[in-house]
Amino acid sequence: MATEVHPSATVYPGTVLGDGVKVMENAVVGKQPALSPRSTTKREPLSPAEIGEGSVVSTGAIVFAGSRIGARVILGDQSCVRERVTIGDDVVLGRGSLVENDTTVGAMTRIQADAYITAYSTLEEHVFIAPRVVTTNDNYMGRTEQRHELMKGPTIRRGARVGGGAILCPGVEIGEEAFVGAGAVVTKDVPPRVIVVGNPARVLRDVPADELLPE
Repeated sequence: MATEVHPSATVYPGTVLGDGVKVMENAVVGKQPALSPRSTTKREPLSPAEIGEGSVVSTGAIVFAGSRIGARVILGDQSCVRERVTIGDDVVLGRGSLVENDTTVGAMTRIQADAYITAYSTLEEHVFIAPRVVTTNDNYMGRTEQRHELMKGPTIRRGARVGGGAILCPGVEIGEEAFVGAGAVVTKDVPPRVIVVGNPARVLRDVPADELLPE
């Protein structure tokens, strides 16, 4: 499979593009970050970006240096993957969605349009993130030096699903195969295989057996 880079795209030197990769109109791959003096992110040199075979960097999408994208991944139009992000195989990142730095996204995960995945988050395999989900990582919202040691995004376990417009507070864990209802505000850990709804999110019932992934 031939690799295709549109003439209007920018691919920075050193970037590794696998067989059959497509980098479409006005996409940018291998970009170095411009950091504020007050940024909490790491500042060491970044390795070149890597895009796995058969993946597509769609129109206007941006992949920063230091990130590794797996095989057969679709990075939707105007999506963004920040530095030191690892994305597994067969992931779909929807239009306008953002995955912040130092985050891991497992294989077969789907992140839909305009979702925000904050820095220092972990998403395992087969996770579903609906449109406009918001994740957070800083209980102090930029105040006090204590926040630097406590900054952590959510951990979303295998097969969990998060409904449209839900908000996940810093450091919460969404259990394996759990279901977060649309618009829920999750302030504490969610057990595996339960449905939670509301603000603050509360357990409604178990996830039906016929919705669980195969073993």
